[in-house]
Amino acid sequence: MRSPALRHVLTHLITPLLMCLGMGLAYMGAFVHPEPHHMPVAVVGAGPKAKVFAQTVKDTAGDRLDVRTVPTRGAGVHLLTSRRVTGVYVPSTEAPELIVASAASDTDATVVEKVFTPVAADAGAPLKVTDVARPVSDDPTGQGLFFLLIAVSIGSYASVAALGAAGAALPLRIRALLAAGVGAVVSGIGAFLAGPVFHLARHDLAGVWGMAWLYSAGILFVGVGLHPFLKRWTTLAMMVLFVMLNFTSSGGLFRPDLQNGFFGTLHAFWNGAGFVEGVRSLLYFDGDGLHRDVWTLAAWLLAGLALTALAAVHERSGRTALPGPYAAPAAQAPAAETAAETAAETAAETEAETEAEETVGV
Repeated sequence: MRSPALRHVLTHLITPLLMCLGMGLAYMGAFVHPEPHHMPVAVVGAGPKAKVFAQTVKDTAGDRLDVRTVPTRGAGVHLLTSRRVTGVYVPSTEAPELIVASAASDTDATVVEKVFTPVAADAGAPLKVTDVARPVSDDPTGQGLFFLLIAVSIGSYASVAALGAAGAALPLRIRALLAAGVGAVVSGIGAFLAGPVFHLARHDLAGVWGMAWLYSAGILFVGVGLHPFLKRWTTLAMMVLFVMLNFTSSGGLFRPDLQNGFFGTLHAFWNGAGFVEGVRSLLYFDGDGLHRDVWTLAAWLLAGLALTALAAVHERSGRTALPGPYAAPAAQAPAAETAAETAAETAAETEAETEAEETVGV
């Protein structure tokens, strides 16, 4: 290809085209045709009769359900509020009851209701549905936390472009401090939106801010650490890590039991899932299981700090390898002019790269 300008444009088009492919594969793979896969449910009852009934439900559902029995309704509610099951069915010939916790997942609650409605109909009675953990009235589907995740994520990974490209001339320790500060601001915006603006969080707002900071800072430090190695490909890497794989496995729209095994596996340790499930625990389930999610977010932050430390070593070694100013005095003036021109060209290229990265990132 003879035109450098055309080659430059075509090279930069690779990133958005890969994003198009990646977003399509990730979102359609995660959200198209949701079906239950080993969705855990419980049947209340003791003795052979209850076990036979539970086995009958399991045989009818196949791999769609994992059915266990619990001796009492209270034991079933405990499993439900600790999010170890998605529904608890209480058999009865007069008033069969299904207990759900829609704050854990509105879609799971809907699916479980569809599963047990015909079961109750076979018993000749209408199904009573009891919701022991409802989302707040301002977020009736409970999916507002997913959109909070998106807002905090975009603020974080878009800031990586600015810190990496526009801040390239700054020492890495300054960029790291900026990353920590940006994380505090982004999480503050998230807490402000979740609390006073949209009333998703009516208590424990400081805890929501803390979870958001852990999440945002982890993304920022991963990005700051990757940029010295990946340069302009950092945006694509951040999109893969914190959009394509992150939003789809977060459990904000569909929990793992409605997705294929790939996204269900990611849900166990990815940072978006840690944030969404952690805030759910904080707001709706009295902090049950919160420590697991905090450790998940802390592990991502530690990984980001480790990457940033490696980037500092990489940049330091690059500077050390540069030749020293050993040129003769007579040649210093032309060299200075050349250096000035090179610096100007580099600044222009950096500015263009920043604009491209921020546009693609947002």
